[in-house]
Amino acid sequence: MSAHPDHQKLRIRKGDKVVVLTGKDKGKHGEVVRVLPAEARAVVAGVNVVKRHTRQTQTTQGGIVEKEAPIHVSNLAIEDPRDGQPSRIGFKTLEDGRKVRVAKRSGDVIDV
Repeated sequence: MSAHPDHQKLRIRKGDKVVVLTGKDKGKHGEVVRVLPAEARAVVAGVNVVKRHTRQTQTTQGGIVEKEAPIHVSNLAIEDPRDGQPSRIGFKTLEDGRKVRVAKRSGDVIDV
């Protein structure tokens, strides 16, 4: 019994260091600020920056605002803790029973 294609389990979490694999920001490194599991997207600091023209309100100044737009998780890879290169993610159960994420490239544990 497989999960619905729109609701796959995401291996990327808030606070993870990631590398962009493809697109206009290819090769950039950043930290995940927000994860949108329903859309399989993540917002990464300094990546996929778009300009929004906003109207002035009582609380905010109007003008052109730069903000990060969500990027699809298929275009992201976790940063290997050992050398900062992109790595795939595996899972391993530790002796104390905790299930942790592991970088497939080096075998280092990602979760602290």
